[in-house]
Amino acid sequence: MTAEYKVHGDVAVITMSNPPVNGLGYATRVGITDGLAKALADSAVKAVVITGAGKAFSGGADIKEFGSPKALAEPNLLSVILALEASTKPLVAAIHSVCMGGGLELALGCHYRVAAPGTNVALPEVKLGLIPGAGGTQRLPRVLGVEAALNMIVSGEPVKSERLASLPGQKLFDKMAGSAESVLEEAIAFARDVAAKGGDLPLVRNLPCRHPQGDAYFQFAKNMVGGMSKNYPAPLKCVEAVQAATKMKFDDGMAFERQNFIALMFTPESAALRHLFMAERAAGKIADVPDDTPQRAIKTVGVIGAGTMGGGISMNFLNAGIPVTILEMKQDALDRGVATIRKNYEAQVKKGKLKAEKYEERMALLKTTLSYDDLKACDLIIEAVFEELGVKEKVFTQLDAVAKQGAILASNTSTLDVDKIAAFTQRPQDVIGMHFFSPANVMKLLEVVRGAKTGKDVLATVMSLAKKIRKTAVVSGVCDGFIGNRMIEQYSRQAGFLLDEGATPAQVDKAIEKFGFAMGPFRMGDLAGNDIGWAIRKRRSVEQPDMKYSRTADKLCELGRFGQKTGAGWYDYQAGKRDAIPSKLVEDMIVAHRKELGITPRKISDDEIVQRLVYSLVNEGAHILEDGIASKASDIDMVYITGYGFPIFRGGPMHYASQQGLFNVVQAMQRFGRNPNDDAKFWEPAGLIRKLAAEGKGFDQA
Repeated sequence: MTAEYKVHGDVAVITMSNPPVNGLGYATRVGITDGLAKALADSAVKAVVITGAGKAFSGGADIKEFGSPKALAEPNLLSVILALEASTKPLVAAIHSVCMGGGLELALGCHYRVAAPGTNVALPEVKLGLIPGAGGTQRLPRVLGVEAALNMIVSGEPVKSERLASLPGQKLFDKMAGSAESVLEEAIAFARDVAAKGGDLPLVRNLPCRHPQGDAYFQFAKNMVGGMSKNYPAPLKCVEAVQAATKMKFDDGMAFERQNFIALMFTPESAALRHLFMAERAAGKIADVPDDTPQRAIKTVGVIGAGTMGGGISMNFLNAGIPVTILEMKQDALDRGVATIRKNYEAQVKKGKLKAEKYEERMALLKTTLSYDDLKACDLIIEAVFEELGVKEKVFTQLDAVAKQGAILASNTSTLDVDKIAAFTQRPQDVIGMHFFSPANVMKLLEVVRGAKTGKDVLATVMSLAKKIRKTAVVSGVCDGFIGNRMIEQYSRQAGFLLDEGATPAQVDKAIEKFGFAMGPFRMGDLAGNDIGWAIRKRRSVEQPDMKYSRTADKLCELGRFGQKTGAGWYDYQAGKRDAIPSKLVEDMIVAHRKELGITPRKISDDEIVQRLVYSLVNEGAHILEDGIASKASDIDMVYITGYGFPIFRGGPMHYASQQGLFNVVQAMQRFGRNPNDDAKFWEPAGLIRKLAAEGKGFDQA
């Protein structure tokens, strides 16, 4: 059983025991109701305490049961809470550590609640595109007050128990325990006291629920929430459900909540958010690397290069309390790098996001050096030097000579062959790619590139370390560009072809940004530097001379328009500003280029722009799966959500394509392949797409 039953004198204790967070799966729900039945049938038991084993009271639904029949099997959570409310003996929730989602709803079904300080309390369902579905929107406003409850429900963010306990008039907690260690003992004593006193048992459902400004307050809340969540239906539904708690009888409010919960379950936005929730957890699972794979201790880190990338990488480890030694070739480069790190931290201090003493603690962990010898003791060394194989060879040859045995040697390369880099050493099993995204101290994505000889313990160590530095790590095999940049090249090629055929940079950017991308391809190019893509195309012309590109991007670079850093790219920029201003010079250049090609411009719809850009990612993503570079489609989605600004509410390119129906995707690709100005060979649908489309499946069923 995943719920244990024990009697402590005249108090029965039901302990949820379903690691890691005591998810309310079917067996746990049965254990709770069975335990309650035993307690009610035992005349010696005067009161009941419900708590959770380990490091949580309960984190809510059991994610292992998501989408399975067990998730809805009786007793469901609503039935469990009804059973608790019907108890004729006092029920006390002993809350500690984590009390979220269904776990909080369960606690609200008890007569009393004793909480430990430091408990994270939340109703996070909105982050899955849902509203609480077991009474959270109806009960929490009754014990916390409408405004405090609504803020928690709409944000989904955890709040510490002591902060909630300090709210005036709150009835969420009847007692604050001294500590998490003593909460059970104190809850048993509390239960014994209330049982001895007798009297009616309080139910949250019977408490009044109102707001002094009534409809005016809720209209204000709807205006605020609606403006901040235009692509997400759940936050507004949260407001409506809490408003229902103030206007309806409790049972009617519960029915209203349930109706909206079920309706939201079937929205594409919720499907996308639930997909990403599972995808993030699945990204850390590697088929041939078991969870118990031994890991190497990482107590000190070396970073080679104090530029923007090296400094950002260093900050990740300093933030996690891991000492860093930065190596540069010249003192002035070191000084600039350290000054940038200080500037970044000082900005956080100024905004109140970082305490001054924390800033000093982090800087105290940083050492600088001009000598490779000072990296001898490092457990992990990451190079962040110029993206050229000859430069990498020099670095790794020297690292091989000085690094201690067992040190992990990592490259931050974004495109180069990690196996070739590993071959520069006598220890290829210790070499791995750690591709951080810029700015490295902000972006969540870490592409972990597994070489042909990378040790399993090295891979397991880096994946675990990624969590410690708060990155979403996705494993990629070795190929040009890995997952993200290999796909973005096809996306950028399509953007160029669209210009050749009649679109403008602003039209393309606006269409894909309206779809939900953080930034269109041309604004993105200007931000990253158009010369980076130019260098790749020059390399491609040698390696793959048959690869077709629009010449517009090369012509742009020949004019010296590299983007924001030069004040001119696809757009014009004013000094000190990032506003992208459409450029007459660029538009004239594109028009002249079309004439050279003999192309008569045509009107291109926003729908075509979006489909060609997104489906180019999908087709290349499918090839990446076929090649074994990514192990699952959800990994590709995580790369694009966390590293490339793909709209979260659409769930990533592979999930989005599955939602559209792969049969329809194939039809669109075949249509694009008939376009004489496009690349017909590229638009041949990947075999995996054709196979899944023929079987009526999506990528999640591959």
